[in-house]
Amino acid sequence: MAQRPVTVVGLGAMGSGMAHALLAAGFPVTVFNRTAAKAAPLVARGATLAPSVAVAADGAEVVLLSLADEAAVTEVLDTVVQVLKPGATVVDTTTVSPQFARATGERLAGCGLHRVEACVIGNPRMAREGQLRILTAGDESIVDGVADVLRACGQDVRHVGPPGLASTVKLAFNLLLGVQTAGLAEAVALAEAAGVDRELLLDAIDNSGWRSPVLSFRAGYMRERRYSPAGFRAALMHKDLSLALQEAQANGVALPVVERAMQRYSDVLASGRGDDDAAVLAEVAQAPVAARG
Repeated sequence: MAQRPVTVVGLGAMGSGMAHALLAAGFPVTVFNRTAAKAAPLVARGATLAPSVAVAADGAEVVLLSLADEAAVTEVLDTVVQVLKPGATVVDTTTVSPQFARATGERLAGCGLHRVEACVIGNPRMAREGQLRILTAGDESIVDGVADVLRACGQDVRHVGPPGLASTVKLAFNLLLGVQTAGLAEAVALAEAAGVDRELLLDAIDNSGWRSPVLSFRAGYMRERRYSPAGFRAALMHKDLSLALQEAQANGVALPVVERAMQRYSDVLASGRGDDDAAVLAEVAQAPVAARG
């Protein structure tokens, strides 16, 4: 049975990976990215490259977004709401605030369109292999309507409740990722300052009870001291920790460890390495606490 067409907007590491997974599952895929060159490998596999986001979304039934932030989502939606097929569904995998997720869902509903909040957990390799874990929120009947698309991208699709909750859970996941990556970078700094070889330390951690898939993935970057292409850019980590802090403040919750970790990612951005993987923390000197005011 032929699969229905899917449009993918945003071909960063995760977006391009999901587009590859959709192609592998037999979906006709149209893609758009501001940097068109990123689409070349997908076009080689049979995807259609649209010259603009308006052309990509024109008459589409399902559009999957994988964008950097809320501003990018808003910019894209400003165009696609005018050209989407009535009743079409926007599957938004962008990490945004719960408030933005709810407001965007209401905006699309007002235009006769649907939004599926689909927060993805995993890395670019998992995205390409259709092995992501996907958290969905919102109207379950709408989510079920794009179950074929979600299953092509994820090994586990889990509905967590009303709009905004998938974004909350995703921020909780990324909060842990940001803090653990910062902790691993500081473990490396401590050991190397004392004369311990980085490779020895990381191998010891990787063969202990402290090992985790997340830390092993970041340790791979630290071991090679090569942080590009990034699995998760430091700039995006900083953005997500900022969103987590905003949500915590709105709910009267203090996150002091996250605040400190975000300062470390601020150091990375100040050093000009925001496009490197978040693991680059291991290479960026920590500013003295007193200098922060």
